[in-house]
Amino acid sequence: MNKNIKKSILLASTLFVLLGCSTDEKQTVTTMKELVWQDEFNVDGAPDSELWSYDIGTGNNGWGNNELQYYTSRPENIVVENGMLKITAKRELYLGSGYTSARIHSKGKFEKKFGRFEARIKLPWGKGLWPAFWMLGSNIDEVSWPACGEIDIMEYLGNRPTSVFGTVHGPGYSGGASISKTYTLTNNRFDNDFHVFGIEWGENYINYYVDDVLYNQITPDDVPGEWVFNDSFFMILNMAVGGNLPGSPNQDTVFPQEMLVDYIRVYQ
Repeated sequence: MNKNIKKSILLASTLFVLLGCSTDEKQTVTTMKELVWQDEFNVDGAPDSELWSYDIGTGNNGWGNNELQYYTSRPENIVVENGMLKITAKRELYLGSGYTSARIHSKGKFEKKFGRFEARIKLPWGKGLWPAFWMLGSNIDEVSWPACGEIDIMEYLGNRPTSVFGTVHGPGYSGGASISKTYTLTNNRFDNDFHVFGIEWGENYINYYVDDVLYNQITPDDVPGEWVFNDSFFMILNMAVGGNLPGSPNQDTVFPQEMLVDYIRVYQ
């Protein structure tokens, strides 16, 4: 199917009723259908500088997680081509690190309170790979993390190709104490094809979706500390290598590895 036709069909189908696919999943009606921001990645080259900024380097303590990669803005690690954003993790010696990859964010360029945030992504495979589509509170420079809040729309461990998870971090429930739930495919893998990962976020709730299936809802009743998700957040897209959660790559992890993003869209 022509890619533009396919995207038009997706836009036309944003109003639907979602029924949970297991007994503990909740029912909801999608009402957020006005497209207010998008990146379709249709212009080859670097990511649109009016929409995205780069995080560069190794961060503090491996971005707080003992990650192994050096994030760059090189086209070898991040480029738009053939209608996709491609983030590539490579095994190479680079400025003291053994791996390179990329991370972009919309801080200061697009920050929003509430909405439906979704991305269509094909994920890589291999131990030590840690792609994510996530958000941080816009007030992070004033209050720091985790007081600013973190919404992980999609995280994925490359050695578990059938599962992704969605999480919130806040004061009193961050890191290993975060609030999270896993979504698992049946008879399929996330590295075989594209899937749509999203949240619908409103006052005092965050609903988590994979391919328009609602698999979790988090509310203030679910967190043991302060609810810090009623203010503006910005988006982040990255692929980490190694770190506390996935562990290091092993001899079976093949490099380079690609995370392909077809689009990111925000509705209200």
